[in-house]
Amino acid sequence: MAAVISQPLSFYIHIPYCIKRCGYCDFNTYTPGELKAGSDIAEVSEGYIDLLIREVEMARAQSPESGAVPTIFFGGGTPTLMDPADLGRIITRIDELFGLADNCEITIEANPDTVSREKLAALRKTGINRISFGMQSAVPHVLQVLDRTHNPENVFKATTWAREVGFDEVSIDLIYGSPGESVEDWRTTVNAALALPITHISAYALIVESGTKLARQVKAGEVIIPDDDQTADKYLIADEAFARAGMNWYELSNWAKDGSACRHNMAYWVGANWWGLGPGAHSHIDGKRWWNVKHPTNYRSLMLSNELPIDGSEILSDSEKESERVMLQIRLPDGIARASISPEQNAIAHSYVGDGSLSQEAWDSGRIALTQKGRLVADRIVREILL
Repeated sequence: MAAVISQPLSFYIHIPYCIKRCGYCDFNTYTPGELKAGSDIAEVSEGYIDLLIREVEMARAQSPESGAVPTIFFGGGTPTLMDPADLGRIITRIDELFGLADNCEITIEANPDTVSREKLAALRKTGINRISFGMQSAVPHVLQVLDRTHNPENVFKATTWAREVGFDEVSIDLIYGSPGESVEDWRTTVNAALALPITHISAYALIVESGTKLARQVKAGEVIIPDDDQTADKYLIADEAFARAGMNWYELSNWAKDGSACRHNMAYWVGANWWGLGPGAHSHIDGKRWWNVKHPTNYRSLMLSNELPIDGSEILSDSEKESERVMLQIRLPDGIARASISPEQNAIAHSYVGDGSLSQEAWDSGRIALTQKGRLVADRIVREILL
């Protein structure tokens, strides 16, 4: 798999541990009880950081020509359950083997209940310079439906501490469209979010994933998902409130103050190269994509055998690359160049200019770009363009 890499290599680092599984979550995460009955996080994660470092070393061997790393992202799971010093060891090893770009963005996801001012200071000391807190909602009954364990008041404490210890970039994640969430509940959450000392917001419509506790509750009729019209209204409420607060959308579900967009996520959306470390992590290098084995036990076994922990891979065809380019880049404000798609596709897109879903101004300047109305039907527009 070793090859000359044409772009810098970012790193995604997966920490697959949580204290409790949220009812809506289908991420590749595990509680101590799921891994080893009666054990705690320290026990089930023992030696895990060393395995990640070993995979960094494998990445260096497989990509000998790639240069300084522009972004690193610790995701999960709950990365803040780990000792900051251990997370720092990974950053140090990446720096030793690849070098970090001068302005390297290093992000960590965090549960507000798993941090203290002291832990945040320790995380900042490792070189982590951007933090994203899972807020989801400011309304207790909505958090209860989502099985979120944090106290809403702790979000204000955590974001304030983060700024105090030197995090210039502080983000929160929100979810709208939860069962039982009214429009006024969502307004409460939006207003609470904008009262925080933050620079970035991600807001996603709830998706009921098959196999989750929430999916079983919906199927049994125990909870009711709000209709699509209400969910669209909530998007508009958020977008307009964020804009008034100086946070502009730069991707369909992301808003930021000037200069505070997440550069790691942008790397995904523009098709850059990244290596995913850890069980279930996905990677992409120059049109080749692969993914690691999902279970931590299998990952550990392969790593201890000095084998790449790959479960599967694919090489994207030119048509697949083009479909992904259109699908991802149309979610950005600049959209896509009209000249980059066929006359037939342009004709389909033009019908959405007429109904106000695509910008007339952008069309006249040679681009296909979503309006606010178009953001609500972006998936439909992409599907029709790509037919």
